[in-house]
Amino acid sequence: MASTAVLAALIATPALAQQAPAPTAADQSIATSADATPDTDETIVVTGSRIRRAGLDNAAPVAEITTQSITDRGFITAADALNNLPSNAPVLNQADGSGNTSGPGYQAPNLFNLGPGRTLTLFNGRRMVTSGSGIGSADGAGDAFVDANIIPLGLLDRVEVYQGGGAAVYGSDAIAGVVNYIVKKDFSGLVLDAQAGVSDRGDYGTQSLRGTAGVNFGGGRGNVAIDLGYSRSPALMFSARPLSNLGRLTVSNAADTGPTDGIPAVKEIFDAAFWPFNSNGVIFTRPAPVPQFLARSAGNALQFAPDGSVVTYNTGAIQGIPFASGGDGFKYQALAGLRTGVERYTANLVGHYDLTDHVTVSTELLYARTTGTEIPQGNSYTTLNAGAYNGPIAFTTANPYLSTQARTLLGGANPAFAGGAPLYLSKYFYDLTPSNDQTTRTDTYRAALALEGDFDVGTRNFYWSLAGSYARVEGAQRSWQVVNSRFQNAINAVSSGGQIVCAINADANPNNNDAACAPINPFGDGNVGAAARNYVSTRAGIDWTNEQADLLATLGGTLAKLPMGNADFSVAYEHRDERARFDPLDANRAGSFGTGVRQVSQSGGYNTDELSAELIVPLIGKDFQLPLVRLLEAKGAFRYVDNSYAGHQNVWDLGLRWEVLAGVTLRGSRSRNFRAPTLTQLLAPSSSGLNSTGFDPCDADRIASGPNPAQRRASCLALFTANPGYGVDADGTGAGLSAAARLARFQDPSENFARATVTTGGNAALRNEISNTWTYGILLQPRIVPGLTISADRIEIDLKDGLSAFTTQDFTAACYDDPNPAAGVCGAFTRLATSDGLSPGGTIATGTTTTFNAGVIRYRGENYMVDYQFALGDLLRTGDLGRLQLTASATHNTLLTTSVTGTTFVRTNGTYLSPTWVGRFNAAYSKGPLRLTYQLQYRDRTAAGPNVSIETTPNPVLARNIVHDVSAQVDLGSIALRFGVDNLTDKDPSYPQIAYGDILGRRFYAGARIKLR
Repeated sequence: MASTAVLAALIATPALAQQAPAPTAADQSIATSADATPDTDETIVVTGSRIRRAGLDNAAPVAEITTQSITDRGFITAADALNNLPSNAPVLNQADGSGNTSGPGYQAPNLFNLGPGRTLTLFNGRRMVTSGSGIGSADGAGDAFVDANIIPLGLLDRVEVYQGGGAAVYGSDAIAGVVNYIVKKDFSGLVLDAQAGVSDRGDYGTQSLRGTAGVNFGGGRGNVAIDLGYSRSPALMFSARPLSNLGRLTVSNAADTGPTDGIPAVKEIFDAAFWPFNSNGVIFTRPAPVPQFLARSAGNALQFAPDGSVVTYNTGAIQGIPFASGGDGFKYQALAGLRTGVERYTANLVGHYDLTDHVTVSTELLYARTTGTEIPQGNSYTTLNAGAYNGPIAFTTANPYLSTQARTLLGGANPAFAGGAPLYLSKYFYDLTPSNDQTTRTDTYRAALALEGDFDVGTRNFYWSLAGSYARVEGAQRSWQVVNSRFQNAINAVSSGGQIVCAINADANPNNNDAACAPINPFGDGNVGAAARNYVSTRAGIDWTNEQADLLATLGGTLAKLPMGNADFSVAYEHRDERARFDPLDANRAGSFGTGVRQVSQSGGYNTDELSAELIVPLIGKDFQLPLVRLLEAKGAFRYVDNSYAGHQNVWDLGLRWEVLAGVTLRGSRSRNFRAPTLTQLLAPSSSGLNSTGFDPCDADRIASGPNPAQRRASCLALFTANPGYGVDADGTGAGLSAAARLARFQDPSENFARATVTTGGNAALRNEISNTWTYGILLQPRIVPGLTISADRIEIDLKDGLSAFTTQDFTAACYDDPNPAAGVCGAFTRLATSDGLSPGGTIATGTTTTFNAGVIRYRGENYMVDYQFALGDLLRTGDLGRLQLTASATHNTLLTTSVTGTTFVRTNGTYLSPTWVGRFNAAYSKGPLRLTYQLQYRDRTAAGPNVSIETTPNPVLARNIVHDVSAQVDLGSIALRFGVDNLTDKDPSYPQIAYGDILGRRFYAGARIKLR
């Protein structure tokens, strides 16, 4: 195992260490938690246990992020530091290139990529209230998580990351592990810190500013400190970076002849565009996205110019519906923003006072406001959405906004139009609303009060604590939307009395008038007036409140003094109340916009009472040792849970620590962990509306992919054989063809646009999900090489009854990829029996999204770390040359297989979602006031996605990705300056995946830390 760790360190890499000796005062960039300084008398608590121990020991791996490492890397949020941990799947606030937006700005830990809801977040060892709403945002699975952006950095002492379980000690959500933010207990003085950064392209400017002040009082018995912070990172568009601006998509490849010909089923196109619409307005003779229905003059397709005149339209090289390569269509990379901008304000107060020598009262007050600004998909009125809320705009020669040139040209192109027949405008509006962004703001309030102390009974010492906390999140998501009814009023313009007015205001019956209506000029780009914009737009969104009240009482100490050492214990009782309320705005309640779904208010809560106990018993040690057994210690933990919704649950943790020789320790643990369903998963109200159904497995682009391509093809072929109308287009194309031929040309437009009626809701019958976890490993601290620490730990997690967010895409995949799908799976969606005149037969018509206890996850992997700290002068036998610290850490993901439904599995290890190797290498040199650091970030060569091959994609493999970062710090006494360069070589992500690497490119930052007293 040790040799494996060394090999891993050489071929992989890190910056955040685990299980190393306690650092010296001269260098605190790496701190660890395992068997360090076993001879110290100081008792501390390490994440993963509530038992205080003399020394840092644990039967499971714990990584630690120090404030020095955060300074070294120029991080301005705790989220940045977590994203740098090899075992954590980074959350970047970045779009993935699929057309989805970059999200609301939340960044939560996601250990081993098991999902943010399966990593528990603590603040000073206590639970935090969840940040998000779980509805209508990136956390749509309803997961509970804590946004790392709310953590104040000025008083942060360290972050401990317990990897693999933890529910027996801390309760629900500790499946993959626990992240514990620990703040300083004593801080005196006044420190100001400021930093600014920018990319070498002159954009992506970041700023941070914080002030930290503290004072001792009461003759040293008390301390109070406060930290105020601000930081900002901006939004970014796809066009801002070369790789994301390629406009790359894959479309059906006509050259593909089958699943074994070595020819991809899809091909790449660049400068991709939606050919049926753009921001000027593309003109059709019928409301359907068929090239034959494009209005033409002299054989050329037509569009409006920005000024409202009619000009020719270049469709580009059409690649089916809706994409083309090149041309004048709406650019794919303009559909949504690349990065969400996040602005943060944080305030944190901590204080304590020793009431007596044995009783201390302490408090924690936290406030944070975070605002995420994303660029979602805008207001599209297109032929692709015909029959839906935002279908095409019909217009005739009577429309007063048509210019003479437009009437003449269109009348000549289509004589029926000159006679009053309608044409159809397919357009993406930028100017119907005051703004096209969406903001998500959360205000987090938390107050905690604790009493803690100790007492003696005979020769034994006991410690206790009683803590209560109340936390509240007030969230608000806001965007501007178009009111459907008002848009229909405003788009229907007529000439009356020499003025252009809304048709309803030209009605002789005043009861039909709407004095506020202002007509819209839809022809061209940027021609919607301010009055019309104000009339048709409305503020939309949702407010939510999450509340948590928590009471925690603990008692610990030495249960018995044994010949082998002390048997230590801790018992705890925790009562927690959780409540949530969701209040849509008036426009959402009325269903005024979008698909017309009426959203309803929702509220609910649950409470839980939990009892836990831990025991650590030395089996061999102290004065009684055996050959190859200097210490053998067992650990046990048990937790009983009584949840008012999910019922009773028993979870446990058993561990063993075996010190074979001085500096050689083996450790292992076996645990049963759980996650309770969240209020959103339980209580989300049922609603139906038009929505995308996700990828259709029977679509020609995907028929050769999935975990079981042969079964998928066979299932879809049987479906098309039994339904002769499937695969037949609106114009009859495909009728009479064989089932195989119709399947080969079938493309379901519902996956790209809101065409299907999807029913969404909660499930009050949900149960806890359960996981079983093994961790075992080795820790080496050889005395012949002082300062060297090597660790290697295996982590195995098996989860069942997973809380799975079933979407229509999940139901369809389970139906066609599984030879024996579970009952109800294939009935959760329906298809059109024949073409509806717009979509081909077989298009998904209705779908379902909800949560079930059906998921299964299996994870296998290892964490490796090598840390070597030494004085260069000692190594070279010279004078003081400074200190050097070399640290390599890596996570080796050997298995991550997931099933939403429990039957069909998708294996994502060895893909960009869970690369085989992720690593960091850090070098830190310090001498006197100078500190220099270097970091290498490593991502292994990997597959572009699950189950990919040359048959399914032209780019099945992503190249390995290596990014270099450097920094320098100089301490001039009252002021310390720092400078750094991230992505020194301006390395792009591995083509074509924009998230496998650093899309931001080379960036510079400079900061200063001023100590005023």
